[in-house]
Amino acid sequence: MRKIRLGKTELMVTSTSFGALPIQRVSMDEAVEILRKAYDKGINYFDTANAYTDSEEKIGRALSDVRENIVISTKSGGTDKKTVISHIENSLKMLKTDYIDLFQFHNPAQLPDPEDPDGAFAGALFMKEKGYIRHIGITNHRQKLAQDAIKSGLYETLQFPFSYISSDADIDLARQCKEADMGFIAMKGLAGGLLDKPRACRAFFNQFDNVVPIWGIQFMWQLDQWLEVEEEAPVLDDELKAIIEKDRKDLAGNFCRSCGYCLPCPAGINIPTAARIDMLLRRSPYKRYMTEEFYAEMHKIDNCIGCRSCASKCPYGLDTPNLLKYQLKDFDQFYAEHKDD
Repeated sequence: MRKIRLGKTELMVTSTSFGALPIQRVSMDEAVEILRKAYDKGINYFDTANAYTDSEEKIGRALSDVRENIVISTKSGGTDKKTVISHIENSLKMLKTDYIDLFQFHNPAQLPDPEDPDGAFAGALFMKEKGYIRHIGITNHRQKLAQDAIKSGLYETLQFPFSYISSDADIDLARQCKEADMGFIAMKGLAGGLLDKPRACRAFFNQFDNVVPIWGIQFMWQLDQWLEVEEEAPVLDDELKAIIEKDRKDLAGNFCRSCGYCLPCPAGINIPTAARIDMLLRRSPYKRYMTEEFYAEMHKIDNCIGCRSCASKCPYGLDTPNLLKYQLKDFDQFYAEHKDD
């Protein structure tokens, strides 16, 4: 499998890599089987996080015996030295390893202060000096903070949402990282599940020789799909360009990326689903949403208490409460027309 240099880290990682957030949703045995097959088929890079419940443990169970052949990145959302050190120590234990190739600050609201002796950055540096982590990166969803991270020169990698419906400014981050010799790790290559054309996604990524997509994989069929597309190495021909152009026209702009940072909702609203139900109804089999149970789930929006916690935590600045009201209105109309299909 083709490999990509991850910037100044000099780590060589496979051009199809494994995003291990979704495997927290399957059993240990299923996860181990999927992870092991990914490794056996040539994938060498696995990305996880301290916050992904048992994802790290599953990677440790599946791949500890081949540790020297793989690259692991994990993350901490800790905001002080003590917490970051504690998270890294726990990650080492769960992953069954004595080092982490790439440690990443997990979507901080502001860049960690490198001058604070008790801050998060100090924690990462301490663990790097001890040899427990080898490289330091950052993940984010905010354009300005990502640019500031690149300009700071403090980080060896940036992980950022990146797909063919990303804004031009977001896509330009890949160029900026290349100029700064930073690795660029692309999350949400399917735009939170809105994109359903793997060949078009892969062809889009093939344009960038410094971008490493990590595909979120939960099921064996998803792994097989990305392995097949990787082997094919589709070229961005006129047919795929037309698909991309249509999706950019239909989907690009201010929409919910399903990052989940708005949760939990005090009213119990499943915001990442409810906030983009209009797209889901029209781009995926809709009958799953035409049940009384899902109707009741959507109408939890009626119980919104107006706290605006979701809006304050949205890294894309969406007016989430008003977006939810719009989505409920659209859903009710669609439900009335199609519930008996």
